[in-house]
Formats: sequence, structure tokens, C-alpha cells
Amino acid sequence: MPSISVFGAQWGDEGKGKIIDRLASEIDYVVRYQGGANAGHTVIVDGEKYVLHLIPSGILHPGRINVIGGGVAVDPITLIDEMEGLLGRGVAVDGSNLRLAANAHVIFEHHKRIDALSEHGRGKGRIGTTGRGIGPCYADKAARTGLRVCDLLEPDVLESRLRAALAGKNEVIRKVHGAEPLDLDGELERYASLGERLRPFVGDVGLELREAYKQGKRVLFEGAQGAALDIDFGTYPFVTSSNTGVAGVAAGAAFPPRWIDRSIGIAKAYCTRVGEGPFPTELDGEMGERLREAGCEFGATTGRPRRCGWFDAVAVRSAFSLADAQEWVVTNLDVLSGMGDISVGVAYKKGAQRWDQYPLELPDLDGIEVEYETFPGWTEDITGVTTFEGLPATTRAYIERLESLVGARIGMLSVGPDRDQVISRGL
Repeated sequence: MPSISVFGAQWGDEGKGKIIDRLASEIDYVVRYQGGANAGHTVIVDGEKYVLHLIPSGILHPGRINVIGGGVAVDPITLIDEMEGLLGRGVAVDGSNLRLAANAHVIFEHHKRIDALSEHGRGKGRIGTTGRGIGPCYADKAARTGLRVCDLLEPDVLESRLRAALAGKNEVIRKVHGAEPLDLDGELERYASLGERLRPFVGDVGLELREAYKQGKRVLFEGAQGAALDIDFGTYPFVTSSNTGVAGVAAGAAFPPRWIDRSIGIAKAYCTRVGEGPFPTELDGEMGERLREAGCEFGATTGRPRRCGWFDAVAVRSAFSLADAQEWVVTNLDVLSGMGDISVGVAYKKGAQRWDQYPLELPDLDGIEVEYETFPGWTEDITGVTTFEGLPATTRAYIERLESLVGARIGMLSVGPDRDQVISRGL
């Protein structure tokens, strides 16, 4: 179909980059529509590892047009560093294969400074932010005091708006946090230069996408983070600052929602979470550490160790209900080899109440218990298996039970980190 939305159905880090990279071989446009450089899409090609933070995963496929939409919070320093890193590895990055929305909001140094200082000041109430300025940038967007990419390209506009913004931000940095304020002239010179570097990539990307779709071009929207981190539907306040799933596409990419033809969820065969916040199926002991080591569960962006736990069917079922997704991909299935019996969280309980989907009516998940089902595991190495029938019987039974619990067909299984280590079931 001509347009596909690929989203994470857990707390992020589901392996979306690899699946998007695989799908991109048959796509014309690959689009990021929300989030910022706190995302880290990892793709391994012929043994080489690429970690992409802002640039869509289609950049590794020649001939694909990659779009950073207006809903993305863009750190121009990170973006240019990422571009130069790819160029240094022989990957083409130019105005023919990368587009940047003129109306995307810009992350400045003051956003990053305030983000880090505010998180430190929360003490035990920390959210677990990456400190990359994304939340403060979105906050300024909502307050209508932010600057956009197009503002970087007009020196007079940049000076006027940045001067006004920095005056207030410096007061916060100095008086609230007791830190050194930023130098306006230095910031103006720095970001004007960054704007000139990005000028060849900037335009009305939403208009281009809409026209391309009407001409029959194939468009893939890649979500960052995961559904359980959605600003409106996730484990608030321990969430990101944008709509992470299909609901974010329309505004973030300026693309009509009724034109989204297909939604594909991505979920690990178990669950992970980075940072603070509720994680109902978390494993604190030896099994959690075994999953972390076997799955190399360390953040692609921050390097932080991920918290690990059993598959949470409640969280994934909720994500699929919201996105109306009818098919999904299971990643990291090979990590469960040799783990012994495997459990799956099938419902949440609190007192006499029971939930099959995330209980948004509760202010938090304190006191929530998880109802589990347990399945026999397998010991075989499945990293070289290429067909579903070639998997051990217990592995097949586990996958079929996940399908029935979530209520959607699994069309692809990832059984190793490389882009070719997948089992296709007709996705």
C-alpha cells in the first residue's frame, strides 16, 4: 500500500530502526514526524552498526527521500553532526535525499541547559529525561515563544526572537538554577551559521508529501519512542513530549489521517524501559539481568542500561487499539533462547478491578498487580532460522499465544540484530 505508519508498541527501543530499514527498500519517502534526538534507531548492515537520531532510517537506501517533519524538535547541532558522520562513512546526504520542515521547532542551547538543570532539581521525582532539551522546546512551542527552522534562515528574525527568548531563559538559568547565563551574541552567531548549513534542505515538506502521495508515491512514517511514552496516552508524567504513535502523523507530517493506509506495530518478545516511571512486568533480579545482557539492552542514545521485564500484553494491546493496527512485528525473539520458562503479563489487577488495557482513569499505577501466563521456553539457537516452521515448537506456541492475546497477526519475526535475520510471514 502507498502509505505505512510504523510505531513502537511498548516503551520505545523495540527495534523499529531495523524493521523500517527493511521496509524502506520498497518505499519512496521515509518520514520522521515527532520526537527529537532522544530517539536512537539502530540498523546493522553487513556487520556495520548505524545509530540514527534525527535522520530517518531510509537514508541507508540510495534513492529514498528522507523527511524530518514539522512535528520534530530539531537540534541543528546534532543533525549536522549526524549528517557529517554518515558522509564520513560513505552514505550520501544532500538536498536530493534529505528534507527538513521549515516549520519544525528548534532546540537551542538554553533548552538543553534548562532541561538538565530542571531534571537535577527534581531529585527523587526525576522523570528520566535524556537532557537533550526536547521537553523545554515543545513547552516553548505550546507557549508560542519558540523559534522554528525558518527563523534560523532570516538574520533579523533570528536576532529579534532569540534575543527575546534568551532574556527570559537566562533569568531562569541564573536566578532559579544558579548557573551561568548564555551569551546572546555567541548564540546568535552559532545558530545563524547552523541555519546556513541547513538551508539547502529546508522547505514545505508537508506539501511535498501530499503531492507525492497523490502521484502514487509510497510513504513510510517512522515513529520515535513508543506508545507507552505518548504524552497523552502513556504512563504520564513519565512520558516523552509528543504523540508517539499513528495519532501524531497528521500534525507532525502535515499528512491527512485518512491517507494512512496501513499501521504496523513493533514490539519486543519481552519488554524494556529506559529511565524512570512505572513498568508493571519489570524483573528486578537475576532474570532481568540475564535479559539485559543477552539483549545488549543499553540505550542507543544515552548508553543507559534498560530495565527489562516480561512481555506486557496490556500495554501492547492498548497501543494497537489506539492505532487500529492489524499486524505487527516481534523483535529480539532470539534473546529468549535458553531463558527457561517465559511469562507474559495478560492483565492488570487492583483489588477487585481488572484491566485488559491501560487504565487511563487511574492517576498512576501504584498498587497495580500483574496477572501472568507462563509458557515453556526453548534452548535452541534460532538466529539462523528462516521460516516459521523451522522454529522450535515451543517458540511457535509462544508467538501464536502473543497473537491471540494482542488480537493482531504477527507478520515478521526478528531473530538477530542484522537486517537479514528475520522470518517473514507475509508482512
